[in-house]
Amino acid sequence: MRRLIILSILISFCSCDYFSFKKNPNQEKLDTIVDVRSVDVFPSFKICDSIIEKTQKTDCFRNTIHREIAKSLTNQNIKVRRSVNETITVTITIQANSKMVLKSVDASEDLYKEIPKLKEYLEKSIEELPNIFPAIKRSIPVTSEYTLPIRIKLEN
Repeated sequence: MRRLIILSILISFCSCDYFSFKKNPNQEKLDTIVDVRSVDVFPSFKICDSIIEKTQKTDCFRNTIHREIAKSLTNQNIKVRRSVNETITVTITIQANSKMVLKSVDASEDLYKEIPKLKEYLEKSIEELPNIFPAIKRSIPVTSEYTLPIRIKLEN
């Protein structure tokens, strides 16, 4: 009898390892999705809303964001001392509440020396973008990031 009680106690202590009290990592993934390809519905502008096919809707989003940012940067009337021809990478966070925020700008030091207010110009361009519908994952609006290459070509 004594052996049975000791064996039961040992089994009960060892079985506690099989229970996990950790938070489910899949729950956290719903809040922020970095990889836009993993969302069910890509972020979209109102102009792209009538398009049903996913690839065409994605292309409409890309074309619209490129066109609008280029138009806004052209209106900034940026002056340079030397000619500039560089492609920069801009990361935009599209929040679940439809707000867009400039997360980062990857540009060379030479470009920052030539255009010190580059980040301000890009922030203003993003603020001027038309209203956006956020990405959707499992029928829930989610935060996503969009990486955008922008070619800056200016003559002095």
